[in-house]
Amino acid sequence: MTLRSSGAAQVKNSEVAWGEFDPIAYVDHNYRDLQAEDAEILHIVRDHFAGHFRNQGVGPVSGIDVGAGANLYPALSMMPWCDEVTLFERSSANVRYLKRQLDSYDPNWDQFWDVLCENEEYGSFLVDPRLQFRKVVKVVKGNIFDLERFGGSLRSVGTMFFVAESMTSSCREFTLGVKRFMRALAPGAPFAAAFMEHSKGYYTGKKFFPACDVGESEVRASLEPFASDLDVYRLKTEPKLRSGYSGMILSCGRRGNSDVAVPIR
Repeated sequence: MTLRSSGAAQVKNSEVAWGEFDPIAYVDHNYRDLQAEDAEILHIVRDHFAGHFRNQGVGPVSGIDVGAGANLYPALSMMPWCDEVTLFERSSANVRYLKRQLDSYDPNWDQFWDVLCENEEYGSFLVDPRLQFRKVVKVVKGNIFDLERFGGSLRSVGTMFFVAESMTSSCREFTLGVKRFMRALAPGAPFAAAFMEHSKGYYTGKKFFPACDVGESEVRASLEPFASDLDVYRLKTEPKLRSGYSGMILSCGRRGNSDVAVPIR
């Protein structure tokens, strides 16, 4: 399968000025209010994680959100079952934003937690979510391509939202980013990963960032070698967030017990 790159010239992750990412502009545009697309994602992800941990009956586990950016709701979706959630992020500007959220995250994130709590597994969580967030969440600055060398321990739940396709226009780097995420998870770990469909790149504030043009088939092909019980959804919600993409794709599943050899082109 051949992945399509957005634009004639590929822009690699290392060529992007990630320190210029504007997390305040990003949050104001994407997460100040709950968008219909994110509400649909939250419904699917919460039921996936709640069903897994209800059936497994395991104690607290470790989680990771790879490429957290300025988005807290993936961490919130893992938080009830974790005694540690690592927000792994490259941009120094995003790292500063995330660290400011640790003590008491901003009120706009309450609406995302409220959607999660419509599921009884979240709704029965008796600890104040800000207190739990402060207790279990830590922020780590790092590059997704070095993730295999980070910490040395595999995580028991993981998320990666709008990262692999939104950090590069290189098809090889997209595939490698997915691989690094999946290999950070322990066998059987539930995961959720979201992707912008056929993105042409995006602005954060006045700064333009590259994207890799992927659809459902490319997303599935990048995940299948590492996953079991894999579901890939194209969201029903019409794309309204910005111009330059055709929809959103959400994948949920569990880390498989082994990898199928995948050539990284």
